[in-house]
Amino acid sequence: MKKIVLFFALLSICSLSFAQTETQDSVPPSKWKLYWKFSGTVGLKVSQTQLVNWAAGGNSNFTGIAYANLTLNYKKNKLAWDTKLDTDLGAIYSSDFNSFKLRKANDKINFSTMLGYAISPDRHVNSKWFLAANGSFKSQYMSGYEYPTDSTRNKLSGWVSPSYTELSIGINWKWQNWLSMYVSPVAGLITSCTDTVLRHSYGVPQNKSAIASMGLTFGANITYEAVKNLKILTGVKLYTPYNDKDQKFGNFNVDWDFIITYQFLKVLNVSLTTNLKYYHKVLFPESPTRRVQFQEIFGLGVAYSF
Repeated sequence: MKKIVLFFALLSICSLSFAQTETQDSVPPSKWKLYWKFSGTVGLKVSQTQLVNWAAGGNSNFTGIAYANLTLNYKKNKLAWDTKLDTDLGAIYSSDFNSFKLRKANDKINFSTMLGYAISPDRHVNSKWFLAANGSFKSQYMSGYEYPTDSTRNKLSGWVSPSYTELSIGINWKWQNWLSMYVSPVAGLITSCTDTVLRHSYGVPQNKSAIASMGLTFGANITYEAVKNLKILTGVKLYTPYNDKDQKFGNFNVDWDFIITYQFLKVLNVSLTTNLKYYHKVLFPESPTRRVQFQEIFGLGVAYSF
């Protein structure tokens, strides 16, 4: 319950901070809008399946996922500041399960912020180079489990177990408002795992709650909004450490997110979200082996875009 409260608190804080900033007496609203842009989508996807004497088998269930994709941008003269929050939390309930009738369906926290100072001449209006500092945090709100049988479960994740915090300094290149690329030869990655049982699965030593490394990172993001009511967001992040006995330089951690949404009838939203991951130190317990992780969510729901 605490994690659920935290999830909705994050959404409220982002909205409140925007509203409070806009109404400050010292900055007229018209002036504020010259430098700041707050945009995003907040929504809820639901699905329900009911089976009665269904010969092919299956489970009656109800699934709900609340999600938010929020972006706050600041641009004035040579200074640019971009902050993003991509988060969701979902659950599935089935009366057909003998135990653990309520189970987690989806759970994600992706937060990033980048502060940049333009170093290219002002005459290049379509593209700009920035000296940038970047920070990001990735984790989940609640514990996740696998269910070998209907009456047993094995814990796979928990709050900040794992979590990934990255701090870096590098060069950011922007083409207009829809494409950006970032490279940093000075990137620090902190992998945390507070649950001692899970540490081996995420490459954290048993006697430590976190491990840090220094390496090279590269990122690219595309935001397409040229068609009314259609939004396409995609971003890829690569990281490889310089000196790590368990991960050689050139073996990249990969995060690739893709979101496409279309809004119609003002409040209805259809969306497709995919997430592809490969973390060299993440071991799946049954083998244990390293694997490419992939998730796809397609849904119709109620959403508000701005």
